[in-house]
Amino acid sequence: MKKHKSSVSEATSYKEIGEFWDTHDLADFWNKTKAASFDVDIGSEVTYYAVDKILSEKIQSISQKRGITGDTLINLWVQEKLQEQKVS
Repeated sequence: MKKHKSSVSEATSYKEIGEFWDTHDLADFWNKTKAASFDVDIGSEVTYYAVDKILSEKIQSISQKRGITGDTLINLWVQEKLQEQKVS
């Protein structure tokens, strides 16, 4: 393990780092930060399909009762149907 996990808090464990940031504000240490760059590959793609207005209202109603979004409900239903059809 490194001597210090955090150059700002000089903590030696993740718990200590957490405790430090629970009581401090990053704005007070902004001058000690440095720029970072990284790539993000989400790996998913969104495709939109037209849905009849009445169907959409029913989907919204059911999804609200289940506590999920309409998008999630539709994806779950489509996955179930594809599994029934044995489509990869």
